Amino acid sequence: MDLTPRPGATPPPPGQVHVPHAYPQPHPYRHALPETPVETTTRLRPIRTRHPVRTATAAACVVLGLGLIGGAATGAWLTSDSSADPAAHSAYTVGRSAWHSVPVDTLFPRTLHGDGAGPGGADRVWTRVGVAPDSGCTSALDPLLARTLGPVGCERMLRATYTDATSSSVTTVGMIFTEGDTEAMRALSTRFTDQHLDRRTDLMPRTYPVEGTGAAGFGDRQRASWTVHVLTEVPVVVFAVSGFADGRTVTDPQPVAKAMAANATTAAAQAGLGHEAKGIADRIERGLRRTITDLTEKPE
Repeated sequence: MDLTPRPGATPPPPGQVHVPHAYPQPHPYRHALPETPVETTTRLRPIRTRHPVRTATAAACVVLGLGLIGGAATGAWLTSDSSADPAAHSAYTVGRSAWHSVPVDTLFPRTLHGDGAGPGGADRVWTRVGVAPDSGCTSALDPLLARTLGPVGCERMLRATYTDATSSSVTTVGMIFTEGDTEAMRALSTRFTDQHLDRRTDLMPRTYPVEGTGAAGFGDRQRASWTVHVLTEVPVVVFAVSGFADGRTVTDPQPVAKAMAANATTAAAQAGLGHEAKGIADRIERGLRRTITDLTEKPE
């Protein structure tokens, strides 16, 4: 390296050696750009320290607000649910308990009027002569009929016996309150219809004889005509069986469909016992439907 000073350069003081710059010196740092007016006039807002009392109050308000909203929503849900719950007003729920909650005179009126219910459209009037204590189905039904109704169960059975205005016929009408649901009752109804179970003599309902009345001698051998109807809108099976009030034995009982036929010639058909069984059963059934409807209607 050449250490000879450049011409015109100031010689170094004695004892120092002149060392020329090997690399050019960088330019000095430039000044930063001037701040904008916003930056020079806007002050930073100081962050306030949170006060513990204010924090707790705010939290309490939030919790209280959520609680009120939740409570109102829950209250509305409960109210709407209780009023819209189909089970609360179900005909099945009410109908299944009607055997002990509805007065006996409502279920089995003391007098039934059958306008046009007799042969040829003749009017009929029937008077109740006795009501059986409520019971199960085992002892009150023939074993085969009890087994046939087995799929829907038996909650309770009610029976009453009526006589006509001339006291020449007697009829026992009954209601079997089942344990079945809608599906089970519909299945049983379909089975009765498809298999014509309501026409089988081995599935005839039993009678309810009433001592001291014209129905005292009304037993199994006196059964002349009958009907069994499985309802589907309520869990009930309605039946009726009729016979002669004088206690005569009937050897050829007929279901109401045959006993009411225009060409029927049996003694039961000629005496109108098919009309008696059907007329009484229909009116008891209608009364039950009307009662259940009234009980399930929602108040205004």
